[in-house]
Order: sequence, then C-alpha cells, then structure tokens
Amino acid sequence: MVDWQSPVEVEADAAAFSKFIHVLLGLYIWEFVTSLDFDWQFISGKKRFRWPLIFYFAGRYCLLFALVGIAVALNVTSPVNCQALYTFNQVLGNAAIGLASINLSLRTIAVWSQNKYVVILLVLVILVHWSFLLHGILLKAAWIDGEGCAITYTNNQILAISFIYSMAFDFLVLCLTGWKLAFPANGRSKLINLIFGDGLIYFLIAFLANLLATIFMLLNLNAVMSIIANVPAAIASTIVACRVVRRLTNYTSQGPEVFATTTQGSTLAFRSNATQQSRRISIKKGESVHVQMDTFSPSEPSIPEYDVTGNIIKGDSYDPEAQTINDEFKRPPY
Repeated sequence: MVDWQSPVEVEADAAAFSKFIHVLLGLYIWEFVTSLDFDWQFISGKKRFRWPLIFYFAGRYCLLFALVGIAVALNVTSPVNCQALYTFNQVLGNAAIGLASINLSLRTIAVWSQNKYVVILLVLVILVHWSFLLHGILLKAAWIDGEGCAITYTNNQILAISFIYSMAFDFLVLCLTGWKLAFPANGRSKLINLIFGDGLIYFLIAFLANLLATIFMLLNLNAVMSIIANVPAAIASTIVACRVVRRLTNYTSQGPEVFATTTQGSTLAFRSNATQQSRRISIKKGESVHVQMDTFSPSEPSIPEYDVTGNIIKGDSYDPEAQTINDEFKRPPY
C-alpha cells in the first residue's frame, strides 16, 4: 500500500503535478486560441456587446492569467515575492470558478425565460458561492531555498467547503435546466432543442469536474494530492461555460417556431426572438399558443381582382391598363 505521507511520495506527486499543470496550460491555450474569432467579433464591433458577456470575458481571461501565474510559480529559479504571486493566482483562479458557475446560471435563466423566482434563487446562491471563494484566498506562501515558492499555510476547510458548494451549485443548475428541457410548458422551441442537444453534457462535465476535486480534497492523502484536481476542475468548468455562452450567443432562430404565450424565447442576451432581422408576425391559435412565422413583402405588384360590377376590389390602387379593361367591361353592349 502506498504511503502517501512519505517525503519520497510527496516529492514524486509534486513532480507529477508540475508536469500535469503544463499539460493543462497547453490544453487551455489551444481552446483559447481556437475561439479567439468569437472575441474578435465583439472587439472589432462586428457584433453588438451585451452585458451577459462581461462574465464570459472575465472568466475566460482570469483563468488564462491564473494558469500563466501558476506556471511561473512552478518554474521560477530566483527568489520572488511568493506571497503576492500565489495571492494573484488564487484570486484569479477562484474568480474563474465563480464566473464559470455564473455563465452556466445565465443559460439556465435563459431557459426559464427569466422567471423571477429562478433568478432570485440563483442570485442568492451565487452570492453565497462568492463569499466562500473570497475566503479561500487567505493563504501564505514563501520562498524556500532549493525548492522555490511553496504554500506555508492555507485553510483547507474553506477550500473543501468552496468545492462542495460549487459541486452543489452546478448540480442545482443541472437539475433546473434538465427539468425545463424535459418538461417544457408548451412544446420545444428551437432554442430548447439546441440546449437539450448539446447543453446538458456541459453542465454534467462541470458537475463531475468539481465532484472529482471535492473527493481528492476530502481524502486528504497529502498536500499535493489534495489540490491536484483543483486546476483541472477550474479549467473544465471554464471551458464548458464559455462554450455554452458562445453557442447560445450565436444562436439565431430560423423558420416557424412555436412558443407558449408566457415564454419569451430568451437567449443569453435576454431579448425576445422577435428582434431578429426577418420581420415576423404572430398568429393567435387558441388561447395560449402563438405560431411564429417569417413573412416577406412581394417585390411585384399584385394582380387586380374585380367584383360582379367590374370594380377593382384587390390589387394596386390604380393601373391605367387595368382601368381601361375595367371601362370596357362596364361599357353597355349597345
């Protein structure tokens, strides 16, 4: 049986953790670079910036800077201010975890069409979540000759509570989203089918990532193994949350779509689908269902129609040729 507390094992785990972090940094940089075109569309003004994207950009860049800071801490060879470096990493890393949960919550709010009870519930949960994340920043680090920067003190209980709460938070969001998608009020819109098709797996990945980190932390095998799954959990949550935002922001409704009258068809921008480029009309069908369909104005004038007396009843208001024909019909035969 492995003696997890032995110095040899701790040193081996630390070496494995260092290499693992570099692999994760490469993975996240690849994900970051391959999705830069989405960021550039807003930076260049090709797409209109909306307030929910604040959390998307903040979480995306916070994690990038945190991973770079962790890589610096693992590879630095000369004395530096380890306290400032690790505080920087902890602040941005915890912020990335919190912002990932917010991004997933915003998608759930969109699915529930901004239901006020769901919004109030998730806002309260988010505030408590951030209180735990901010408490987890309190740590101490120092430079140790021959080893480099090392954490000398941290509150493991707060860290454990933070990840347990993150896991419960993601599970709540997963349940709320799954319930709404499985039991829609009046049929499934295209937005519902989009989220049901590729969205639930994202929520499940975020939940499982935080669950794994919580298990390692509660096992408390040694100082390294207790935190070895924290960074992968933050990366997995951020990647899936950012993909959720990109998918929902790029969503454009096309073709007929059926909504219940109480549903606004909200997307992550929290606006009605009626603001799409094509002009739409709603045809009332029964008391609670609207059939939404695109209409287009004809480019050619309509063909005139006549009543039994020869008067024009449909078509252009006046057409000389048609009026001549009309006069011929109205002329008596004698």
